[in-house]
Amino acid sequence: MISSVDLKKGDYVLVKAGEQIPADGEVIEGAASVDESAITGESAPVIRESGGDRSAVTGGTTVLSDWLVIQVTSEAGHSFLDQMIAMVEGAARKKTPNELALQIFLLALSIIFILVTLSLYAYSWFTQEQLQLSQSISLTELTALLVCLAPTTIGALLSSIGIAGMSRLNQANVLAMSGRAIEAAGDVDVLMLDKTGTITLGNRQASAFLPVDGSTAEELADAAQLSSLADETPEGRSIVVLAKQQFGLRGREIGARNARFVPFTAQTRMSGVDLDGHAIRKGAADAVKQYVLAQGGVYSEACEDVVRTVAQAGGTPLVVARDNRVLGVINLKDIIKDGVKEKFADMRRMGIRTIMITGDNPMTAAAIAAEAGVDDFLAEATPEGKLQMIRDFQAKGHMVAMTGDGTNDAPALAQADVAVAMNTGTQAAKEAGNMVDLDSSPTKLIDIVRIGKQLLMTRGSLTTFSIANDLAKYFAIIPALFTGFYPQLAVLNIMGLKSPETAILAAVIYNAFIIIALIPLALRGVAYRELPAAKLLSHNLLVYGLGGIVVPFVCIKLLDMALGMFL
Repeated sequence: MISSVDLKKGDYVLVKAGEQIPADGEVIEGAASVDESAITGESAPVIRESGGDRSAVTGGTTVLSDWLVIQVTSEAGHSFLDQMIAMVEGAARKKTPNELALQIFLLALSIIFILVTLSLYAYSWFTQEQLQLSQSISLTELTALLVCLAPTTIGALLSSIGIAGMSRLNQANVLAMSGRAIEAAGDVDVLMLDKTGTITLGNRQASAFLPVDGSTAEELADAAQLSSLADETPEGRSIVVLAKQQFGLRGREIGARNARFVPFTAQTRMSGVDLDGHAIRKGAADAVKQYVLAQGGVYSEACEDVVRTVAQAGGTPLVVARDNRVLGVINLKDIIKDGVKEKFADMRRMGIRTIMITGDNPMTAAAIAAEAGVDDFLAEATPEGKLQMIRDFQAKGHMVAMTGDGTNDAPALAQADVAVAMNTGTQAAKEAGNMVDLDSSPTKLIDIVRIGKQLLMTRGSLTTFSIANDLAKYFAIIPALFTGFYPQLAVLNIMGLKSPETAILAAVIYNAFIIIALIPLALRGVAYRELPAAKLLSHNLLVYGLGGIVVPFVCIKLLDMALGMFL
């Protein structure tokens, strides 16, 4: 016994049932069932054995049955987890187009208004010199003017909008790491989803009993249930439940019948029970075929056809035999989560393309993709393949969302613009994502996208109001400010503001209170409407653009009248 950190490439390790594999390696002896959920997020155990393409094992996974002799194949710092960490560190989320546009816009406005204020200062000084006036516009007045004209309204409300979005997501049972991630969700047009645990429930379940060679479905169900009573795997329990549901087989008292249960092993790839002089076995098709033929029985072509049909449909066939006779096939299949297909149709109407990602072979992936209703799929996916696919979409200008639950999903989650990790997934996936779905439902992205679009609509509406608001303040204050220099400008003082001092002070007071008045709207958000962008723009211009012009004129006039009574 040595510490796993002392292992070197080429060392041999014996790993028994219940123990964790200490390092990446190749199986050189033995066969065992291995739980790889800590790495892949896949709940179903896999068989790892020497030779062939199922000999590679990953450090951090757990041997569930039998034993393995493993040769360490990775040096320190070059394991699978090290590669995942390097890929995550190499991934980077870029700012969204909306985020960049808003930053550029606010910066441009700020620069413009600074230049305007400086120009006004130079203009007032030049006018003073030309007209031999005793004083020009003071620096205090110009500073107050800059504060009023700068885009402080939308700048001050951005954080409120983001916090409100995070609060609404919390109500939907989703934890968001930032408001930016929610806003990015409003622009998503490609959604990539991990299959197991995201689209499917994660555990294969029995869905049908398919008898062959003259057996009845009830006879097959009876034998399958008997062979599964001691099977505590999700698949075994689902066989017992299905037999109860379809044929009312329950309350099996076999304790007094000298039953001997045969546990599953990676070598036999079968399990079963010896009961009343009969040997009932269920397992992989080729393993049961070998068992039946060894007993002198017949493995018919009809059984081969059923096994092939189940496999082509994306299911896992389990063959059941009693003594030397095949009774039929149990169809184990991935169960699609309720409502997934309808929600994917909703996403399609919203312009979001859905892509399922799975490590399954293309045949199985195609069958599940068709049942789930996704637009496309990536089969036999690797962490590198997922990461590259996201980068390719982003290079074409798409906004990509990714949902996943495994450590092997972490690089793709770190790269995606919106990364939703399932709460039932690994810690690495949660760390790489910028959202965590506490319900572990892929359909939750509908709520995330709608809230994201609502945030964008709210920000767009308030930005429109802010621009109109700043322009209105500009045209309200400037005439009053320069009337003393050029009396002819009094004709532009349409509101009849009393003096430059009251105009500036009224604008400053209005500027402070309008931000406070708009915070409830920023927190509540503008109502979400599934309208084309052109209609949304015209609606915003009419409601918030016109409101941004009218409100400051009215409020500044009322404040000017009130201040005129005291100044």
